[in-house]
Amino acid sequence: MSEESKRREALVYHAKPQPGKIKVVPTKKYSSQRDLSLAYSPGVAQPCLEIAKDPSNVYKYTTKGNLVAVISNGTAVLGLGDIGPEASKPVMEGKGLLFKIFADLDCFDIEVDTKNVEEFIQTVKNIAPTFGGINLEDIKAPEAFEIESRLKAELDIPVMHDDQHGTAIISSAALLNALELAEKKIEDVKIVISGAGSAAISCTSLYVNLGARKENIMMYDVDGLITKDRTDLGPEQMQFATDRPKVGIREAFEGADVFLGLSVGNIVDGDMLRSMNDSPIVFAMANPTPEIDYDLAMASREDIIMATGRSDHPNQVNNVLGFPFIFRGAMDVRATKINEEMKMAATKAIAQLAKEPVPEQVNIAYGELKLAFGKDYIIPKPFDPRLIATIPPAVARAAMESGVAREPITDWEKYEEQLLSRMGSDNKLVRLILNRARINPKRIVFAEADNMDVLKAAQIVLEEGIGTPILLGRKDIIEGLMAELDFEQPVMIIDPKSDEEKARRDRYAHEFWQLRKRKGVTEFDAGKYLRQRNYFAAMMVKVGDADALITGVAQSFPRSVRPMMEVIGKSPGVDKIATTNLMITARGPLFVSDTSINIDPDALELAKIAQMTGRTASMFGISPVIAMTSYANFGSSSHPHATKVTEAVKYLHQYYPSLVVDGELQTDFALNPELLQSKFPFSKLAGKKVNTLIFPNLESANSTYKMLKELNQIDSIGPIMMGMQKPAHILQLGASVDEIVNMAAVAVIDAQQKEKHYQKQSQNA
Repeated sequence: MSEESKRREALVYHAKPQPGKIKVVPTKKYSSQRDLSLAYSPGVAQPCLEIAKDPSNVYKYTTKGNLVAVISNGTAVLGLGDIGPEASKPVMEGKGLLFKIFADLDCFDIEVDTKNVEEFIQTVKNIAPTFGGINLEDIKAPEAFEIESRLKAELDIPVMHDDQHGTAIISSAALLNALELAEKKIEDVKIVISGAGSAAISCTSLYVNLGARKENIMMYDVDGLITKDRTDLGPEQMQFATDRPKVGIREAFEGADVFLGLSVGNIVDGDMLRSMNDSPIVFAMANPTPEIDYDLAMASREDIIMATGRSDHPNQVNNVLGFPFIFRGAMDVRATKINEEMKMAATKAIAQLAKEPVPEQVNIAYGELKLAFGKDYIIPKPFDPRLIATIPPAVARAAMESGVAREPITDWEKYEEQLLSRMGSDNKLVRLILNRARINPKRIVFAEADNMDVLKAAQIVLEEGIGTPILLGRKDIIEGLMAELDFEQPVMIIDPKSDEEKARRDRYAHEFWQLRKRKGVTEFDAGKYLRQRNYFAAMMVKVGDADALITGVAQSFPRSVRPMMEVIGKSPGVDKIATTNLMITARGPLFVSDTSINIDPDALELAKIAQMTGRTASMFGISPVIAMTSYANFGSSSHPHATKVTEAVKYLHQYYPSLVVDGELQTDFALNPELLQSKFPFSKLAGKKVNTLIFPNLESANSTYKMLKELNQIDSIGPIMMGMQKPAHILQLGASVDEIVNMAAVAVIDAQQKEKHYQKQSQNA
């Protein structure tokens, strides 16, 4: 994609379907006059009076306790510099988005139109009663130091400048673990630092608090080594001034143990790294171009332990590992500030988490057989679901122990459950799916590439590294649409009807005839079939010319699925194909089966559908908890529609006792753990959160998933085909670009799994 196309896409993303990235959503009922009279006049007077009597009641009756302000004057935005408050607003909205999706904290972004320190401080103090915490963002140094220091002292809510302390906390966690692997003590190591801005100062301060000695630190800014005789710097930089002889940064590397880069790209070379001590620790965190290229650094010596700020290399120092969870813990105990003890607690919690066994969901997301503590894994991954249950409790405990918590936590087990329950409110699983596909991208046939939405999805799939598209359709039409989209990367375009594809078409036709000659298909018929794109696409996957296919946007599901069944067919041992839809709901991911194929499955078929859905959930790192649904509960009806579900459950309990499944159950009991526990405590689902629903027939499953999607405006990934010999996935008629991209990622993951399965089979043969 050209730079102009990227620019236009970014602008459209922020402008459509409505401007901006965050909005306010009511949390109370408002449908009736009674609701409105409680929400505003006269009912609102009662909480107002309670707060007037005791200001701490503001946490009880308003959103203050879950509301963060992201505040900036736009003087040091990303890599953009001083662009002003209005221009900084998209960044601040983005920060608010991260607070919400990672820690379920609501956010208002506030852009302040002043560069005057006193005016800025007074503005924040004046609006502070609205918020439970304040995240300062993108304020230039040295003003940032004074602003944060004053606000921390003069306000009684958590205040943190994340540009400083977020980077410091994450890099300190990485440093602790890197030193352990290098078998070095922090008080002994020589540290070279490139950069003397707010982030570098905060990182160095935290390193010192962890035990690093100032006399072992050499800090450089654009004018060279910071020495005690310099008069051009503020007190923040001068606290790390040295009385060593002035030497260039290249000489400083000689015999150094640690390099911290928070400056500019490509200022370090391999010779500099080779002059460092054994097992050097290199944190090159300039973005997007590190101080030294990752591959160059790794090639310079084998014993290096390296981290960057980039997501495409191991050990990304990413602030999102810290700030959402630090504010979550601080605000949950109504801390008056974020102090050094809380920052230290977050640092150590993050470091410790990297040493613990990694959940399968994280391994799957990053395409690893088994992530484990070591040189390429010294800090947790941003998608690790344990972060929210690990960091906030550590921060909250430190707040309590240091005396700044006003609302101590007494039931830590309940608190952890509350934190985990916040995980279901965003699209983390979608990000996991996309990330996992990128680890090992595959060739994907898009059988309807002359559709604009399909082509746009294929472009995203290619640019995001999800897969390599193969486009089927009339070449002139596809190329014309590509020009409209500025889709400039070279891709394979195939017109199955064209003369230039005759040899391949004939080869595929013969192969198809061999498959179907005893099903009434002549070789002449096979040639006609292979002029159709779905048959051609299916045969590409069948013979290994592609790894997966996507179709179905422009025609009905039955018409799309037939070629897949005739060409690719079922996996060995599978009696019937089935489908599931993955619904991304507010309560977390929910699989719904069978949504597209089996009209009225019998008991054994239902059991098989449950098995396949369970395996599909596991493919995405989700431990299946399966409810077999009905209009009846546990034998309350003797009608065959209910008893077939009972029989399916009996079969599963007998032959697959480790599978967490039960029923028959009405859907509300399945989805309401308290209701299920109170009425049916004997159930295998009691005390568990159901994430998979198996419906007794097609109409109930199909209607349910479509109703969920339309009424709640939630994402649906599917139908995901289960039981196919090779990856072939059929979209719903009129699927959106995002849905096509998500299904393409699922197809890639399906191909990855099948590849592993067949490799294992061949090894065991």
